[in-house]
Amino acid sequence: MTDGEPRDRALQILYEAERRGFEEPDLGLLTGKAARIVHGVTEHLADIDATLNRLSAHWRTDRMPVVDLTVLRMGVYELLWEDTPPGVVLSEAARLASAYSTEKSAPFVNGVLSAVAAEREPGSRNRGTADS
Repeated sequence: MTDGEPRDRALQILYEAERRGFEEPDLGLLTGKAARIVHGVTEHLADIDATLNRLSAHWRTDRMPVVDLTVLRMGVYELLWEDTPPGVVLSEAARLASAYSTEKSAPFVNGVLSAVAAEREPGSRNRGTADS
């Protein structure tokens, strides 16, 4: 299994959860990285959305296309609560946005996540609150 596949599966589950109003996401047979991402995004959703609303110029989360929002949520989670290198997060988020959304999505996602990564202090974790 490649590193990208768990993110693809997590995107599918989180997309479905968003469409259902985030009632208990169906983790089904998810394990490893995919399960961690889904659980982490769900657990930190309010902080993630506050970060996105603060850093995404002219776009509030309630106006974003669901696929783009889901990719961004996953990226913010990985940047702030996982030890994934920022370059990997940005690359994978751009890949997901290109594969599942529009041609304009990848640059938008990259710009927002770059702002999150720039704010993150080296070696810090759990900085996803709106006050950070």
